[in-house]
Amino acid sequence: MNISRKHSRAVGIVAAASALALVVAGCSARDDGGDGDGDGAASSPGITDDSITLGITTPLSGATAGPGTCTVAGVTAYFGAVNAAGGVEFGDGVTRTVEIETYDDAYDPQQSLANFQQMVADDVFAVTAGLGTPTNRAFREAAIDEEVPQVLVMTGDPLFSDREESPWQLGFVPIYQNEGAAFGELLATSTEEHKVAILSQNDDYGEGYVEGFKEAIEGADNIEIVGELTYEATDTSVDAQLTELAGTGADVFFNAMSITPLVISSLQKTQELGWLPSWFLPSNTSSPTAILQPGNATAFPGVYSVSFSKAPASPAFAEDEDVQTFLSDLAEYADYPDMPAFPHCMWSYMVGATLEQAFQNMTEPTRENFLAALNDISDFQAPLMLDGTYVDTTVDGQPAVSTVIVQKYNGTGYSNAETFE
Repeated sequence: MNISRKHSRAVGIVAAASALALVVAGCSARDDGGDGDGDGAASSPGITDDSITLGITTPLSGATAGPGTCTVAGVTAYFGAVNAAGGVEFGDGVTRTVEIETYDDAYDPQQSLANFQQMVADDVFAVTAGLGTPTNRAFREAAIDEEVPQVLVMTGDPLFSDREESPWQLGFVPIYQNEGAAFGELLATSTEEHKVAILSQNDDYGEGYVEGFKEAIEGADNIEIVGELTYEATDTSVDAQLTELAGTGADVFFNAMSITPLVISSLQKTQELGWLPSWFLPSNTSSPTAILQPGNATAFPGVYSVSFSKAPASPAFAEDEDVQTFLSDLAEYADYPDMPAFPHCMWSYMVGATLEQAFQNMTEPTRENFLAALNDISDFQAPLMLDGTYVDTTVDGQPAVSTVIVQKYNGTGYSNAETFE
């Protein structure tokens, strides 16, 4: 089924808050099993004739608080505007506001599991948008056991898009392999000889990126991997690995790294070593303002990343209608007046739009019916998506977004990269 975006929005209140379970105004969860117009299936917990309640567990404190806060801000801004315009008209004929409860897990898997248990006690209808692979993995099995949807979460782990292994889950952002393959495909188009050094996180995250990259360059006789090392997610320095990889003389460095401070220090260390290759960086650690500028990324011949969302800070999108609406909603409904330093604000805004599509096609107020509607969206151009990218939830093994555009850092933001230069 091909679903197009609808622009109707109606009234209500949405709010999100840090720390534990701040329920927004107007959200008085009913336990009477309201069933829309009265002739449908009994309602699941967290949905009434007036509202539906979503839960987000994400880091709101600690080293990843920046992107974690963005994951809350984007979806809060989206539904804040929707609710202010009246709410969502669901497929069962009932108009409901969307209420959001937020929980801080500080990127701690044990805390995210505890947060999920609290969400179950709080009658949250579905969990969404939360950032992190280990934190989302920590309660995946519990969500399956409790039959609570855990959807459109911010992890590139393909496990969340495997319908058999994860029947109550769906990832939102491209899986690691998609991004790694995009870098490999770009490099394989080069007419020059290239030596590649790889540093990757020693877990599913790093392995996924490397797997996708290697598969994409397979058979390309102009590319040689001359060094490949790993680091632990708990490491505070990778200077030893960078020193060893600098000795390879590689002209391309694929840094499959997820830790913001480590990426900044890596950019600085390689400059100290006099090693100035072109870089490939994952989308979640490529922020121009939070990472590349502090790391003086203009010292390198090229820093490439991938994206599927418009960059509000880019002059190319200064007059873009989507971007202007997004920034206005972010300031008015999410109390986030600053220009986002992380793409997670834009991604979670898209999550809101994708959820609205599913709500509009729910014919019963149940979690099962919600999942069926969510898994039936194709060719949906959510607001802020780059041309050539789209939401498609119908493909088993793939997240909601699997298309990416390779871009090159231009000193302030990114420009699309058609070739490797």
